[in-house]
Amino acid sequence: MKVRFAVSLGAGAPDPEQLAGSLSEGEGLGFDTVWFSDVPLMASADPMLAVAVAAAATSRVKVGANFVPFGHAPYVFARQLAQLDRLTSGRLLVTLVPGLDQPGERQALGIGNTNRGRLLDELIPQLRELWAGGGEIPLAVRPVQDPLEIWLGGSGPQAIRRAGRLADGWLGSLVSPDRAKAVREEIVRAADEAGRVIDPEHFGLSIAYAREAGDLDHAVRLRSRSRPEVDLGEVVPVGRDALRDLVGRFVDAGLSKFVVRRVRAVTSWHDELRWMADALLDLQK
Repeated sequence: MKVRFAVSLGAGAPDPEQLAGSLSEGEGLGFDTVWFSDVPLMASADPMLAVAVAAAATSRVKVGANFVPFGHAPYVFARQLAQLDRLTSGRLLVTLVPGLDQPGERQALGIGNTNRGRLLDELIPQLRELWAGGGEIPLAVRPVQDPLEIWLGGSGPQAIRRAGRLADGWLGSLVSPDRAKAVREEIVRAADEAGRVIDPEHFGLSIAYAREAGDLDHAVRLRSRSRPEVDLGEVVPVGRDALRDLVGRFVDAGLSKFVVRRVRAVTSWHDELRWMADALLDLQK
């Protein structure tokens, strides 16, 4: 099993100098992927724009992001991702997420009370058709990757079935190793029922870590409105040894791809990237 680590960048108001420097350093240290998260109502780099910056600032590292796809016309969204895959020379990794459902988020995205899962059910086949050259109005520019894969997240019953029916991989968050193993097994069963096979290497997790206990004061914002039951002490490791131990438990549970980020704002990306590299990259194999 190929264990790979992505470093999550782009938190806070976009800073071109900081972003360019952290992208270059992350690639130089040997991380498999640089990653951006789509959090529409928080100060963070828009992943569409950040991935384009990363395409120009890097040449080898994969460039990944989770995207909240709502608020875009399907054709426009498909076109943007296809061109990002071109700009990264086929290094783009895509995970679609429904958002955090923060107060005001639905209004900002223009979806009202529409069920977000059903929107994903409708969107994913449309994206695949357009990227394959179909659709009523074909794309003028198609992705380098054929197919351009779509990963999904979520650990509820509907999200699990959706991943089995539609996804090429699963990137979860805020679950224990035991729960992650159960979710992976349930997704595999759902895929089998749908006549599909998901690559066993395509299961991963986003891990928020704390370097010291005081960091946990900043972790409460990890909870979405739909996940108030999450015990952050169980899923947010504190310190290097705890982070390595948790990753090992997830690997034993059948996961192999990890997006890592600190739970509090990073003051020095040079220091943070080197701390992460020292903590994790010898486990990358």
